[in-house]
Amino acid sequence: MPSEQGTGAPAALAVVLALSALSAGVGYLLAARRLRRRGDAWPRLRNVSFTTGQAGLAVVALAPMPGGEFTAHMVQHLVIGMAAPLLLVVGRPVTLALRALPAGPARRGLRAVVRSRTIRWLVVPPVAAVLDVGGLWLLYRTRLFAHLHDQPWLHAAVYAHVLAAGLLFSFAICQVDPVRHRYGLPLRAATLVAAATAHSVRAKTLYGTSPPGTVFTSHDLARAAEAMYYGGDVVEFALAAVLARQWYTVTGRNLSRSCAGPRDGSREKKAGWVDARAAEQA
Repeated sequence: MPSEQGTGAPAALAVVLALSALSAGVGYLLAARRLRRRGDAWPRLRNVSFTTGQAGLAVVALAPMPGGEFTAHMVQHLVIGMAAPLLLVVGRPVTLALRALPAGPARRGLRAVVRSRTIRWLVVPPVAAVLDVGGLWLLYRTRLFAHLHDQPWLHAAVYAHVLAAGLLFSFAICQVDPVRHRYGLPLRAATLVAAATAHSVRAKTLYGTSPPGTVFTSHDLARAAEAMYYGGDVVEFALAAVLARQWYTVTGRNLSRSCAGPRDGSREKKAGWVDARAAEQA
C-alpha cells in the first residue's frame, strides 16, 4: 500500500507490513522443516501456497501497482482481501503450528483459541461472508474510502480489516484447518455463491459511480471495476475448486466403502463419520 498510490499510507508502515509478511513466511518454512526433520510428512505445495500469499502481501505493500489511482487500489484490494487469504488458508498454518509446537502452554493456548466459542461463531460461513462482503460495501458506498487519503492510520485499519475478513471468509469456506464445528458442503457452497453474487454486483456499481466523496476518471473507474469483477471471479472459482475437491473425496470414499460390502452396522457408521471428517480435511 505505497503512498504513491494516493492512499496516504506512510512508507514506514508499508515496510513494516512487508517485513511482517516475509517473517511469517520464513517462520512457516522453518516449522515445516522441523516437521520433516522429525520424520513427519508436510506437502511442499502447502509451503508454496503460504509463501506465495505472504510474498503477494509484501509486493503490494512496497511496489507501485499498475493503472490509475483507483485501479491500483483495486489490485491491492484483490491481493490483500482475496488472493492472499486463499493462498494462506490453503497452506494450513494452524495445522502446521499445532503439529510443530511442542506440548505446553503455547500449543494448548492455540488449540483453545481455535476451539473457542468466538471463533466458532466467526467461522459460520454466512457470518464470515457478511463481515467480508458487507465491510467492502461499507468501504465503497460510504464516505469512508474518501477519508483514507488524509488519515493513514485509518487506511491501515481498513486494510487490516480487509485482510482479516478475507482470511476469515476463506477459512470458513475451505475449513481445511481444525475448527470446533465443521459445516457441511451445501451450506459452504451456497454461501460462496451468494458472496460471489454480491461481489459481482458491487463491482458493476463501480463502473459508473465513484465511491462517495471521490472523483476518478471514467477510464480509471472502469478498469478498477473490471479488475474487481474478473479478479474476484478467479479467486471465487479457486474457492469452488477447493469445495469440489472435498466433495469428490467424500463421495469417493463413500462409494469405495459401499462397494466393499456390508459390515457390522455400528462399525460402518462410525467409520463413515470418521472418513467424512477426514475427507473434509484433505
